[in-house]
Amino acid sequence: MSNLQDDEKRLAALGYKQELDRSWSGFSNFAISFSIISILAGCFTTFAQAWNNGGPVAISIGWPLISAFILIIGFCMSELASAYPTSGGIYWWASKLGGAKAGFFTGWLNLIGLVAVVASVGYGAASFLNIILGAQWPSYATSFMGGDYIKQQFAVFLLIIIFVTLVNIYSGHLLAMINNISVWWHVFGAALVIGILVVVPEKHQSVSWMFTEQINNSGFGDNSYWLYVLPLGFLLTQYTITGFDASAHLSEETHSAHMTAAKGIWKSIFYSAIGGYILLMAFLYAATNTDVINSFDPAVNPFGGGSVIAVLYTSLGGGLAFKTVMIITTVGQIFCVAACVTSCSRMMFAFSRDGAVPGGERWKKVNKHRVPVNAVLISSLVGVIITLPALWKSPTGAPTAFYAVVSVAVIGLYLAFMIPIYLRLKAGNKFVPGEWNNGKKYKWMNTLAVAEIAIISVYFILPFAPAGTPGNKDFTWTAVNYAPLLTGGALIILWIWWQLSAKKWFTGPKHTI
Repeated sequence: MSNLQDDEKRLAALGYKQELDRSWSGFSNFAISFSIISILAGCFTTFAQAWNNGGPVAISIGWPLISAFILIIGFCMSELASAYPTSGGIYWWASKLGGAKAGFFTGWLNLIGLVAVVASVGYGAASFLNIILGAQWPSYATSFMGGDYIKQQFAVFLLIIIFVTLVNIYSGHLLAMINNISVWWHVFGAALVIGILVVVPEKHQSVSWMFTEQINNSGFGDNSYWLYVLPLGFLLTQYTITGFDASAHLSEETHSAHMTAAKGIWKSIFYSAIGGYILLMAFLYAATNTDVINSFDPAVNPFGGGSVIAVLYTSLGGGLAFKTVMIITTVGQIFCVAACVTSCSRMMFAFSRDGAVPGGERWKKVNKHRVPVNAVLISSLVGVIITLPALWKSPTGAPTAFYAVVSVAVIGLYLAFMIPIYLRLKAGNKFVPGEWNNGKKYKWMNTLAVAEIAIISVYFILPFAPAGTPGNKDFTWTAVNYAPLLTGGALIILWIWWQLSAKKWFTGPKHTI
């Protein structure tokens, strides 16, 4: 009981009364970030981004390199989570260190990123579930929605979002339990997938091929491979290992959050980086039929060029081993969507509590189970709305709209991470660290973290294909990476809103005590 009282005192010192149910253990706090990072989601759904933009090199060398940078970002955020353990998380840190304006922009970037994560993970899960249904019941593939797989995927996406929304509404305790199960599903599921890919295929690739092979299916010239194409392939790593701010957002529901939330952030990154790397190397090890994997011809390869499903299908066939791997990843992805909705709704709750979201009175309400139900509902609804462009197919057949939503998620979240990390660096010795801190190392860590985020934010708003480049003779809007339109447009709207209105009334975190 004394621990609970200590937690409530810490929260009171930050200006808030205990409204949410503090029933999460340190393991559950780690579990939600581990579930959102979800190597069973990101490594599968964005594998093609790395395969087509760089090939095996983008994975075998790119994954550990980018993971190391992300772990440093995580350490910087752990230090802040220990000093300020509140549901507002990143936005609260920015407000405390940089004032209301910094908090306002950070909060909105974080919220935009979290909604985009809900959308992209949900849509990714739908594409996998759709393939499982089509493989199991061929009549479904040809007759449901007239056999149009784009419309089928969207219908399945809606069903998944409805399901995870209902799970989120029920109770915080149930969610903690589901995330605990999710961790073990990810650990044993990934191990089983790796085992299948090592044992079942008759042929395997050489280790030297896995570390040296370069592939460029982007449509851009090979002369731009190192400076342009390969960095686009790094989206796989940067997208998969994100959403670990969930440990901070669940601070008010976690015991001893000043330590457990801080550890939850960096440990979820560390273990996901190792597990994800072994899983991805298993994909490469089994990727022997490169001609078919690279093919964009639906007659030869119905799963789209460079996709992990093409790797699985060519190495395992369409039988039991293939279906087992598909089911393991799809269930893992659904666990991930549920955790994403939890994190997004808690951010919505905290930001609304401080008066920054229109209709905030509605989104900050909690029900008898102490769950912010309305925040859950709006998080899911907006996630569906921003995925609507995925109903239009791009000329290559690649889901450009999906990768655009992925880019929005990455840019929104990492820019939101960057602001408080930069402000912590600027504060220097004025910053009062919590029990978990980086000591003097914060200087080089925070500098490196800010630089990495600035660079990737530029890369991921650039065109993914020549047909999506304005001025190109084959230009088409369905190939456009609309991440700069969404994030840039959102930033312009936020800036106008701040100048004309918000700065007059938004003062940062409001105390409830």
